[in-house]
Amino acid sequence: MELSVVMPCLNEAETVETCVRKALGFFAEHGVDGEVIIADNGSTDGSRQLARDAGARVVPVSAKGYGNALMGGIRAARGTYIVMGDADDSYDFTALLPFLEQLRDGADLVMGNRFKGGIASGAMPPLHRYLGNPVLSFVGRLFFGSKIGDFHCGLRAFRRDSILRLELQTGGMEFASEMVVRSTLAGYDIREVPTTLSPDGRSRPPHLSTWRDGWRHLRFLCLYSPRWLFLIPGLLMMAVGLIAGVALATGPIRVGDVAFDVDTLVGASAAVVIGFQAVLFALLTKVYAMEEGFLPHDKRVQRVIDNWSLERGLVVGGLLALAGLVGLVASLAHWQGHSFGELDPRDALRIVVPSATALIMSFQMIFASLFVSILAIRRRSHPPVTDVVDEATDVVEAAADKVRSESRDAEAPAGPRENADADDAAEAEPAEVVPAEAGASTEGTADKTA
Repeated sequence: MELSVVMPCLNEAETVETCVRKALGFFAEHGVDGEVIIADNGSTDGSRQLARDAGARVVPVSAKGYGNALMGGIRAARGTYIVMGDADDSYDFTALLPFLEQLRDGADLVMGNRFKGGIASGAMPPLHRYLGNPVLSFVGRLFFGSKIGDFHCGLRAFRRDSILRLELQTGGMEFASEMVVRSTLAGYDIREVPTTLSPDGRSRPPHLSTWRDGWRHLRFLCLYSPRWLFLIPGLLMMAVGLIAGVALATGPIRVGDVAFDVDTLVGASAAVVIGFQAVLFALLTKVYAMEEGFLPHDKRVQRVIDNWSLERGLVVGGLLALAGLVGLVASLAHWQGHSFGELDPRDALRIVVPSATALIMSFQMIFASLFVSILAIRRRSHPPVTDVVDEATDVVEAAADKVRSESRDAEAPAGPRENADADDAAEAEPAEVVPAEAGASTEGTADKTA
């Protein structure tokens, strides 16, 4: 079967029949061998029976959520290609040919673009049209280098095996973002075609929740990008903190009527510590995500991990701790010079703050090195992945080699030792090779003799 059209459904009695008939009409018009699957997520309004009567195959999916319903339908699909779209009659299932043509041409994922195809009046709330979708699509392009203009279009097509290979995890509305992000990271051939969006045919409000589902999309995009979530903000904070800290280490700085002194130095120290922690989190998150398969293998991160051993981390952390302790000893000496009395904070803090910062960063480095080593132990404990077919082939080939070896041994001429053994056996038990009649006569003679 070439094409399966999968529609998630939850109480869509008003529109599901129309959507099914449109998709079946597309099959008939263009001679496509296809099916329509309704992935029902617990409808109670008769949607299932209406879909069956219209000619669809209904697949009940008990796990709640947009993504769970779609994955249930995708797994049950029989087609090489799959088109997914909402069962609310907002998408035109008679206009699927551009999607199918791109798939036939080799694309792994074909996204619809509502902004290029046209959004009818009243089809999308202004907040979604001018803020939500454009901002989230921009974030997706920035974080992951995708060229898709409409990350959240509900009408899209893909190769079934390509999407199943990704092992998508999300069960809610963020499933739409995960599909695009994971396909981009996997290096899939992703294309885009214009599509239209019409007002849905339902009389009830949509299942989509503006702020809740918008946050879930943004949260997913951030969690799948340690670079933008941790690394880049961390490096910026470290850079600002270090520049400010070095500038204030020797004395206050005035910019016009504004004076920056030790209070700013404390803030700079905090920025360095927080930034350093964020950078370490970026590395640790990336390593974990790579090992669990959430993110693809990154050669740059792998080089860092290969060169960052536990011992080197302990040495660097130890040196930072030593620098911090030296600074604290210097501050004690400074205090002693004042007979352990009251100190001028502007002088004392210029010694204590950098020392405490170095001491804090030393423990961060040591703990991070230990944690990376723990991940490495877990990584090495995984058994190598073996292909069952290859393993069976190796067994068969080994058995065939053994049989051939035994056959060659049986056909080989006997050696001197084997010939001698054969002669001894012949002398001990002479073999009689005589006709049957002669054998019978001899046997009778032996009886008479006895």
